[in-house]
Amino acid sequence: MPSSTPPATPDLARAAWAEVEPIHTQIYFTPEAAPAFHGVGLESLPSMYFASRAAPLGPVGPEVVAATFYNFNPEVVRGFIPDAWSVASPQTVLRTRLKVADEALRRMLGAQTVESPELREAADLARTAAEAAARHLHGRPLFAAHAGLPWPDEPHLVLWHAATLIREFRGDGHIALLLDAELDAVEALVSYAATGIYRARSLRKGRGWSEETWDAAVDRLVDRGVVAVGGEGALSLTKAGQRLRDDLEARTDALSLPAFETLGADGCRRLVELASPFAAAIRAEGILPGTRKRD
Repeated sequence: MPSSTPPATPDLARAAWAEVEPIHTQIYFTPEAAPAFHGVGLESLPSMYFASRAAPLGPVGPEVVAATFYNFNPEVVRGFIPDAWSVASPQTVLRTRLKVADEALRRMLGAQTVESPELREAADLARTAAEAAARHLHGRPLFAAHAGLPWPDEPHLVLWHAATLIREFRGDGHIALLLDAELDAVEALVSYAATGIYRARSLRKGRGWSEETWDAAVDRLVDRGVVAVGGEGALSLTKAGQRLRDDLEARTDALSLPAFETLGADGCRRLVELASPFAAAIRAEGILPGTRKRD
């Protein structure tokens, strides 16, 4: 980008991430995933998710997966890892994942969009951001593992891989900030549930935590003045808790800037403009958490 372009800002970094995020995330929920992963022996959604996301790390044990994913109960992870590697090697999982991404994006976006100059331009911008992020590997193990994978050739898969890298780059930075804020895996979920974005029960069950463990984390955060408990156990953030969450998100945006500085403000805005219709098409499928269609 020309040196005269205005610099990227944390707000623009957040906006660009938000519009490429669904391009990656659909891989865990798209209807194409189950038959493809069943075909290589991974029969359950947790085994597909843990193996798919962890495969770039190699055949690691459950401790590494729990550490890098952060908010899952390690005992739940042990129920699927390392057994998944005895069924499908990481290399097999990665090939399957790319096949799913190809089929899903072709279906959801349509052949005309997949072949469009707009998608190619978005892929080029996202790849530029992802390759810039790859110059900042230290302290970002899950991102670094993904950054070591070869780039696919087709533009829609380049866009998907770049979205994956941008997602994991931001995610690793966020985990570092959770540790700095002294929020353990369950406390991080409790404080997030208190924002009201997702239901507490869904977060607890989805990450495999018992009610006792969850309630103990709630008690700790009440004692810290981060959350309050209302009628029927409803969680909300205190003023101090809201400041904590706002600070976490703002600092996460700032830590993600190395990926977007090379694009500048104009490049970030252009990526948002280009990626927004793709993200909207994926969200319209109703498969992503928070967008599920009601019967």
